Amino acid sequence: MKPLVQVAGHACALGLANVDTDQLIPARFMKRPRSEGYGDFLMHDLRRDEEGAEKPGFPLNREPGRSASILVARRNFGSGSSREAAVYALADHGIRVILAPTYGDIFASNAVKNGLLPAVLGEEEIEELLAALAAVPEQHVAVDLTTCTVSWGNRAVPFQIDTVWREQLLNGWDDIDVTRSFSNEIARFRTATERERPWMKRGRDPGA
Repeated sequence: MKPLVQVAGHACALGLANVDTDQLIPARFMKRPRSEGYGDFLMHDLRRDEEGAEKPGFPLNREPGRSASILVARRNFGSGSSREAAVYALADHGIRVILAPTYGDIFASNAVKNGLLPAVLGEEEIEELLAALAAVPEQHVAVDLTTCTVSWGNRAVPFQIDTVWREQLLNGWDDIDVTRSFSNEIARFRTATERERPWMKRGRDPGA
């Protein structure tokens, strides 16, 4: 997984609350192999009309939202089912950071496992950023995971992220990598345990 330290550029002001995983990618598109990419299906039924044509007013259908790497939404983003494909669709579209006040728990966990940052920003700050993007859509937004701050214009505000998730994203680690990061501690524990309980050592005859 690619480490995530800083992401800077354009942001898509989605501004919707309660965007669930079925809206992020409708189930009918999940038959397609991930290797072919899910980006085209991101928010398909919100972005397109019944004939499949893009709705010109939808934020992801126009620049700078179309090429943004940061998505700004309101509360309860990623609620609903646990489908990991919702994260695939965001990642394949080029989104690396989501800014929202709250998330679906399983969605947030899946996001981190796929190198996508679900940063928790206060509702007031979200509204302030949405207003700034409405005034200047090309507004430059910077997200720094080392300092846990989001910056735009002359503003810099803190965001929250679980400390273990932060370490995973900064290092590009999956769950196995996190365990491996404690290899020295595990080795010391194993040595001490074998010394204190020699009968537990593999291959030793317990009756000897």
